[in-house]
Order: sequence, then structure tokens, then C-alpha cells
Amino acid sequence: MNEFDPAALECLAALADELGFERAAQRLAITQSAVSQRLRALEAQVGQPLVVRSRPLRLTEAGKVLLRFARQLQALRVDVARELGERVAPQSRLAIAVNADSLATWVLPALDGLVQQGLQEGYGLELVVDDQDFTHDSLRQGAVLGCVSTVAEALQGCRVQPLGVMRYVAVASPRFLATQLPQGLHAGSFADTPFLVFNRKDDTQAQWVSQAFGVRSPRLRERFVPSSEAYVRAAVMGWGVGVAPEIQIRPWVASGDLLVLQPEVSVDVALYWHQWQLQGRDALLDRIGQALAQGARLALA
Repeated sequence: MNEFDPAALECLAALADELGFERAAQRLAITQSAVSQRLRALEAQVGQPLVVRSRPLRLTEAGKVLLRFARQLQALRVDVARELGERVAPQSRLAIAVNADSLATWVLPALDGLVQQGLQEGYGLELVVDDQDFTHDSLRQGAVLGCVSTVAEALQGCRVQPLGVMRYVAVASPRFLATQLPQGLHAGSFADTPFLVFNRKDDTQAQWVSQAFGVRSPRLRERFVPSSEAYVRAAVMGWGVGVAPEIQIRPWVASGDLLVLQPEVSVDVALYWHQWQLQGRDALLDRIGQALAQGARLALA
């Protein structure tokens, strides 16, 4: 197969990011017609469609395969520019997927040094947020070059590194316990107790109840709060019982604004860093993985 046109691959990546021709053209500073022409040439080369022209636009399975290659090519370009001491192209970015709780706690401090350096060298870092059980899908589909995930097995062409364990504990405000659970949370009361849930992918609360009370597939009264920071705030305000990262709720436990329920019960989530294996000396993706591993060692169990 002939080599792919790098400009056409850049268009495919922009389309995947921006989900439309107009925004992709704006990002690349070219016309929509040029984006369409390059995409058609790439589709003609592989002999099948690469995008479904819908609103929003989405990639076909063949498009996802080429997107993985386009992402890796972008990362290699960044590394070459850095080694040559050249400023990276403004649209260059490395995308990684992380779960919201890690982002709210240990990921930003871990990456701060690299981001500050990136301000000088010109490359961009994009953090894509999803549930830790689903970030791996973004890596498989080519949307990102690395991810923090609960999946332990590496994809072909990737490598994986254990990060540590994020421990989740159940908490509630003293006022909530006094008014809603005067007898405490027990096997006879959990079904009528509101539990805070991050989103519909989140089953941490059900896992905690299963461990605490030996109930399989418990049905809970759910109150959805789709933000890690707002989730803890809702628990402090007495919206319900939350099951949150122990490292995140320490200040509120220390101040007495939150009380830990059954401290002996926890949901321990093992996290792993996955990344595509790219060739190159001092590759930026490798440095991101190293920074995350060091940050996780300092923060996680």
C-alpha cells in the first residue's frame, strides 16, 4: 500500500476532534473544500469510506484504524520538532484519556511540570475525560494516544504500567446522618437512602453496598451529580451518601464536614497507564507516562 498523505491524515484527525468539516477547516486554517478533497483522496486510497457524514460526524471502523496512525504520526512530529529545537505547529496536541476522579485529585499535579514546559515549546496536551472503565475504548478507537484505565491487559502495539490503587469510601454529612439515618446505614435502610452517583456508567456505590451488606446487584435511590468536585460538595450539603476517593475527601473528613461510614469497607480500584509504543528518543508520550506514574506513586495506595 502506498504511503498515506500526512496532510490528509491531519484532516482526518481534525475531523475526529471537531466532528464537522467547518470546524476542522478552521482548526487547520484551510478551506472546507480542501478538507473534503483530502478526505476523498484518502478514502480513494484505502477503497472505503472513513467517515459517516452525519451530524455530528463519526468515523467508520476503517477511519478509526487510520486515526490511530494519524495520532501516532502527530506525536512523532512533536518529538522531532522538540529534538530539533523547533517550535511545534500550533494545532499539534497529544490527547490522553483520564477518569474524572483522577483528574480532580492527582493527575494535574503529576502533569504540571510537562505542561509548564509545553507552554515554552508550543505543544498542546488534551485531557479527555471518561469513566475509568471506558477510557480504554478511546485508546482502542484511536481517539487518544494514552489512557488511565482499570483494564490491566495491553492492546497490541501498546504497553501498560500499573499506577496504583484509588480507594473509595462511603461518606455523608453529619446533618444528613442525623435527619435521614438516625439509626445509621444498615442492611435494612440502604434501599431507601439516597446515594450520589456520578453518571450512568458509575457503579461504585452498588459495589460498596454489595461489600458492606452482602447484597448482589442492589437497587439504590440515585441522585446524579456528574462532576467530581460537585459530587463531594453535594455530599457535604447533605444530598445523600457518596462513595468518593479517600484522597479527595480527606479535608472534609478532617474538618468534620463529612463522616466516613464503615471505614473497614472500601472499593479499591486498580489503575493502569496504557500508551501506544512510539519510537524515538525522549518521546513526549513516554515522559507523560513517567510523570503520571511518579504522581500516582505519591498519591495512591
